Amino acid sequence: MTKAKVHPPPGPPVWRPALARLDDCLRGCRELLSNRGLAPGSRIARNISEAYRSLDPAGRASFFDALAREFSVATDALVAAAAEYCANQSDINFLKLRTTSEAPRQELFRRLNAAPQGTGLLVDIRHRLLEGLQTCPSWAPVEADLSEVLRAVFNRGLLEFQQIDWETPAPILEKLIEHEAVHEIHDWSDLRRRLDADRRCYALFHPSWPGEPLIFTEVALTLGVPSKVEMLVNPGAPVLDAGACRSATFYSISNCQPGLRGFAFGNALLGRAIETLRIQLPRLTMFATVSPIPGFRSWLSRRAGHPSNGARDLATLVARLAEPGWHTDQAAAAQLKAQLVPLCVGYLLYAKEGREPADPVARFHLANGARLQRVNWLSDVSHRGLDRSFGFTANYVYQPANLPRNCETYRTSSSVVTTRQLERLSKRLEL
Repeated sequence: MTKAKVHPPPGPPVWRPALARLDDCLRGCRELLSNRGLAPGSRIARNISEAYRSLDPAGRASFFDALAREFSVATDALVAAAAEYCANQSDINFLKLRTTSEAPRQELFRRLNAAPQGTGLLVDIRHRLLEGLQTCPSWAPVEADLSEVLRAVFNRGLLEFQQIDWETPAPILEKLIEHEAVHEIHDWSDLRRRLDADRRCYALFHPSWPGEPLIFTEVALTLGVPSKVEMLVNPGAPVLDAGACRSATFYSISNCQPGLRGFAFGNALLGRAIETLRIQLPRLTMFATVSPIPGFRSWLSRRAGHPSNGARDLATLVARLAEPGWHTDQAAAAQLKAQLVPLCVGYLLYAKEGREPADPVARFHLANGARLQRVNWLSDVSHRGLDRSFGFTANYVYQPANLPRNCETYRTSSSVVTTRQLERLSKRLEL
C-alpha cells in the first residue's frame, strides 16, 4: 500500500514574490530607457505599471529609493560637461551640458506617460512621493523631476472643459461625491439637487485620462449674492428659474487628484466657467463666491496664545467659542459677533504668510482678480464651517472688466482689493 505523503507544516511567509515584483519593476525601467523602449506599442511600460501597482508600501519605498539612487544625474559626466562649457561656451557644449544635467528618470517618466493609463500611473507615483517626503527627504529630487514632467503633461492648453450634469456617466458622478472638499455631498439625491436646472457644475479633464476629473466647481444660479450656505446646499431648496437669475454663485471648488497638489488648475477652471455662463446666460450680471475662510480659527487661536496686550481677552473669546452650541444662544452670539467680525475682516485684509494673505482661499481668489466684497456672520453653521472659521464665509466678486487690473494689483503688491466698508471696519483691529 502506498504510504500517504506527509506535507510539512506551513512555514513563515515567503517574501520572494514581492522582491521579484520589485526586480521586475526596476528591470522594466532599465529596459524602457533602452532603445527597446522607443518601439511603438511596446509592452514594457505596461509591464512596469502592473509590477508597480502590485507593490506593497515597503516595495514602493524601495522603488522610490532606486529612482533616487540609480536613475539620477551622472555627477562625473555633469562635472565634465560643465568644465567643457566653461572652457568653450559654444552652443554645442551648452546643449551637452543641458542634456547631461537631466536625470534619466525624467525620460523614464515621459516614456511611462506614453503608455495606456500611464498618466494616471505618474499621478499616483507623485501622490505616494508627497506622502513620504517628510520621512524620506532623499525622494525630493525624484518628486521634483516628476513634477516637471507632469507640468508639461497637464499644460492648460491641453485640458478639456466639460459641464457635468445628471446624464454624465455614473463613475464620474461618484467621483464628485468622493472628492467634494467644501460641502459634503451626502447621497445621490443631494447630488441630483446640485445638478438641477438652477445649478451648474464644471470640471477639467486631461484627454489621456478621460474618466478622472482633475478639479470641479459647483455653481448656483441665484437672484442676488447669497450670504448663507444653507440655501445653496439644502437638497430641499426650491428650484429657481435659471432665466430669472442675475447672479452666478460659486460655492465649492474641489481638487480630485492628490498627486497633482500644487498645480494651478482652479484659475483656468473659473475663467472658463465664467466665460461659458456669460455666453449661455447673458442676463447674468454678477459672478461671486460664497467661500470658506479655513485659516481664521487657527490664526485667532495662535494670536490668543501670544504673550501680548489683548491676548488674554482673545484667549477668553476663543474659550467661549469652544463651548458646544454657542451659536444657538442669540444674546451670546450677538455679543460675539461684535468682537469677531472686525477680527475676521482684519485677518483677511492684513494677516500675511510672507507677502501674501495668510488665508489660502483668499490667496486663490485675489490672485485670479476677485474683490473681497463681504464677510458673512454665521453663514456656514455646519460642523466643518464652525470648526474652521466659527461659521464665517466671504463673498468674493469677479467682475470681468476689472479682472486684469485686479490681477496686476495683486501680482505687484499682494494687496487685497476690497470695499471701503470693510476697510473702515478693519480699522478697529490692530494687527
